[in-house]
Amino acid sequence: MGKIYVFDHPLIHHKTAMLRNKNTNTKDFRELVTEISLLMGYEVTKNIPTREVEIETPLERTTVKMLTDKDLAIVPILRAGLGMQDAFLSLVPNAKVGFVGVFRDPETHRPVEYYCKLPDDIGERQVVVLDPMLATGGSAVAAVDFIKEKGGGRISFVCIIAAPEGIEALANAHPDIDIYIAQKDRELNAHAYILPGLGDAGDRIYGTK
Repeated sequence: MGKIYVFDHPLIHHKTAMLRNKNTNTKDFRELVTEISLLMGYEVTKNIPTREVEIETPLERTTVKMLTDKDLAIVPILRAGLGMQDAFLSLVPNAKVGFVGVFRDPETHRPVEYYCKLPDDIGERQVVVLDPMLATGGSAVAAVDFIKEKGGGRISFVCIIAAPEGIEALANAHPDIDIYIAQKDRELNAHAYILPGLGDAGDRIYGTK
């Protein structure tokens, strides 16, 4: 069974508070998303498989632990998930990257797939799905569906802000995955936006509104 992790760290609280502020500009918003993702990344990647390797230090030979050759696949949900990608690549530069394109129909609030491209060896890697917002859960559920259909098995979902409705939907649809959340918010409004939230993460990352 998967687990749900909600972070309680002063740096994450502080940086998320700055994200929420409507006066935070695009540059600062983008940098904060990266910083929060980096802080979360240490916990998310703690179970990546390692192998023992013999090396020589300046003083002697010793056995150390290093990542396996096929360690991680990062899958941002387009487009907002791209804002979290660089933080995880800075931690695991050898990770492969896939992409899932899903948008929410403004009338039905249901996910619509428009793109899916994953590494060929996705089934051999730990998969980390990235999306700053977990609102209704529809896009997250659909993305994990696509990854499983392509053979992905060891999957974690990482978001910055989550609504209870989205957490429940994702956990019920995929009870085997781990869910990592920087901060859990109160609820969704009638338009399926998270409250208190931070607005549209994609628009604020890319300055499109």
